[in-house]
Amino acid sequence: MTLEPGAPIPDVAVTLPDGSVRRLADATGRPLVVYFYPKDDTPGCTREAQGFSEAMPAFEAAGVDILGISKDPPAKHQKFAAKYALAVPLASDVDDRVCEAFGAWVEKSMYGKQYMGIDRSTFLFGADGRLVRAWRKVKVPGHVDEVLAAANALPRG
Repeated sequence: MTLEPGAPIPDVAVTLPDGSVRRLADATGRPLVVYFYPKDDTPGCTREAQGFSEAMPAFEAAGVDILGISKDPPAKHQKFAAKYALAVPLASDVDDRVCEAFGAWVEKSMYGKQYMGIDRSTFLFGADGRLVRAWRKVKVPGHVDEVLAAANALPRG
């Protein structure tokens, strides 16, 4: 499945580090950045989470919420966030439905072996809950700045 601009945010639920559940479709009213990353505490994922954390004040000033999602369990997210003093909220896709709904669960290849994994991808939804922009196969350097520029370009209330 591939989300196209104008598509509504998928009606799926994530588990937050405190164990509570959040339905993404309930996030309308404020723009939302949802970013998928492969694994906590790996170099690229750590740099990405640190980048979004450092940019949190700028996203907040733009009125945009952020949520990072991986398949790591909530307890691992807590340790990851504490280790790096991350400000960006993290959530777990505990039943594989979230990655599937966003088209972020893809076949990958490393050293000639095929496997399934998370495609590092980011989605920007407007306050109406509709997709404004998607970034696939994200490269970490410069990505947060690009997402912030797109967030700042959204119409303001």
